[in-house]
Order: sequence, then C-alpha cells, then structure tokens
Amino acid sequence: MAIVLTAVLQLAACASRPTDAVLQPESAAGGERQITLLTATDRTKDGQGFASGRAQSMAFEKFSISIPPTHQPSKIEWAKGKPNAKRDFVVTKRTTLDRPAFLALAGTPGTDGSVGLFVHGYNYSYQEGLFRLAQIAADAKTGATPVLFSWPSEATVTGYVADRDAALFARDDLVAVITEMSRQPKVKKFVLFGHSMGGFLIMEALRQLKLEGRGEVLDKLVVILAAPDIDADVFRKQLTVIGPLKTPLTLFVSKDDKALRISSFLGGERQRAGRLDVDDPVVEDAAARYGIKVIDITSVKADDRLGHDRYANLAAIGPQLVSIEQRDGVSSRQTGAFVFDAAASVISSPFRLAGRVIAGQ
Repeated sequence: MAIVLTAVLQLAACASRPTDAVLQPESAAGGERQITLLTATDRTKDGQGFASGRAQSMAFEKFSISIPPTHQPSKIEWAKGKPNAKRDFVVTKRTTLDRPAFLALAGTPGTDGSVGLFVHGYNYSYQEGLFRLAQIAADAKTGATPVLFSWPSEATVTGYVADRDAALFARDDLVAVITEMSRQPKVKKFVLFGHSMGGFLIMEALRQLKLEGRGEVLDKLVVILAAPDIDADVFRKQLTVIGPLKTPLTLFVSKDDKALRISSFLGGERQRAGRLDVDDPVVEDAAARYGIKVIDITSVKADDRLGHDRYANLAAIGPQLVSIEQRDGVSSRQTGAFVFDAAASVISSPFRLAGRVIAGQ
C-alpha cells in the first residue's frame, strides 16, 4: 500500500494544474454555447482567484463559461496557452455578487421547481471546482443555474488532513447556503450533489440541520453522494442522527476506487462509504434500515487512473439512469442496494429476498 501511495504522490507532483489565470474573461468567439454558474465560497481572496485560506465571511460570484463545439462528455477541455473558445472551456464573463443578489439567482429554479448545488472533494482548487461544475452542467443540460460551494481545500495531495479540518470549518457556511436557498419561494426541490470529501461535508451539514430542527429544509433535499470519503462507521452514525429523508439519499459506490483505498489506509484501514460492497447482505440490510439507495457504478468508465472520478460521467448518463429506474420498476423512493451495468443499461438488485446474491448480476 505504501508503494501505491508513493506512486500517486509522484504522479500528482508531475501533473499540471490550472492556475487562476483561467478565471479571467476571454472572447466567446467560436464557442458552441454558454453555461451560467454561481459560486459561494469561504476561501480567502488571492490575486484573481481564491486560495486555501479560511475566510470569516463568504464571497459570491456569477460566471459565464463557453463550452467548445469539440467538447467530449466527462472531459474538461483546459486551455493550453491562450484560451480559445473553439477548443477550450473559457470564462467569458465574471461578476461579483452580494448575498441578496446571489440568493435571488440561486433561488430561481428550473421548470420542475428544482435548484442544484455541487460540493467538490479533497484536493480541489476554486477554478477546478468551477470548471468541473461547468462540465457537469454542460453534459446534464440542466434547467436551473448550477451553484458551486467551494470550501477551502488545500488543493494538494499532501493536504488530506488539513482538508478534513477545512471541511468541518465550512460546515456552518454550507448549512447557511442550503437553508437560504431552500427558503426561496419558488424552490420545490433542492438537488445536493457531493463528491468524495464533499460528501463528508454534506453529511455533516445534514446532521446539523437535523439537530437544529430544520425539517422543512431537509424535506426539499435530494441528496446524491458520489464516492463519499467517509469512514463507514461515521457514516452510519451520521445516518442515525439524520434519519430517513423524504427522498432517499443516493450513494454511488465503486469497488475499485483506488483513491478511497488510499484514504482507508491513511485512516487506519477503515472502510470508506464510497467503497461499500453491494454484494454484501449487510449493506443491503443497512440501506433498508437507514432509508438510502446504494448503487454500484463500477461499470461506469473512469477518466482518472484512480477510478475516483466516475461521478464526472454521471451527468451524461443521468437521464439514462432515470429512464432505467422507471423502466425496471426501481422507484426513486425505493431503498436498497443496486448494481448499474453500463454495458447492458440496467439497474438490478444483487439480492434475493433471503439476501442471497443473484448469479451474474
């Protein structure tokens, strides 16, 4: 395991990361379409962007990002050199907002009455979170204006422990944003999507909302956690406090997520929620007991070497998942453990009534 960790650190050290220069507005000439995004962050301002410092007050922005005609699903076409809207994701407009202006825009739902908020994971910069949300929005073709909550990640591989603390630092701010957005008069449904350590932050926010008696907020939430980096025992404790949500929480897991394997190693070889095995009857029982839906998406292609970014493909296959659920009789309110077979386009339960595994599924 130490060898694997060393290899990952070496790989990360060689990888090129986008600087805050990508946040500077450029021409939209040649771009195929524009995506409007909102951001809320408790990072400290630094130059043209935001750093890993922990700010005492939040900042809000509105971005327009041009999507190139050559865009491929799940990919972020980063600029290499001067940004060109014909081939790159390009910021074309950037506006600073105050809190009321942000809430007015963030609380304007799509035609189905829903709004959405994305919480990024460990080792993310502000610009990486922004452009990842742009990719998700471009592939999903959502109606409402997507919102990024960017907490003060160190944006370094070696910042794992600091990121854990930063997520807890951001909990109150995330609770405030969720509460204020959900209270906007036209909002009927609030999709809350978190990846990796962002899932841990979301669960802590839900726990706080429950303890504060904010049932009216929790009832609007549709919570989706992709590869959540949460100790499995901590996750169960969080679920015990939160209780079943009106719309069951959805958990996307993968057995071959190497990033979560490393996280498990760093945490004393303790199981992570994002690597739960849906073939284990204990997981099926726990899903029913806590009122959640666990879906194994190991069959979905991962673009990174660690198998941790499958969530980037979820936007493109989201409508497919919905139609499959409707076709195969898997209700959005149904709980349990399921397997998504990307090749066969089917969601199936790996369990018989007695908890035995169905061969071949």
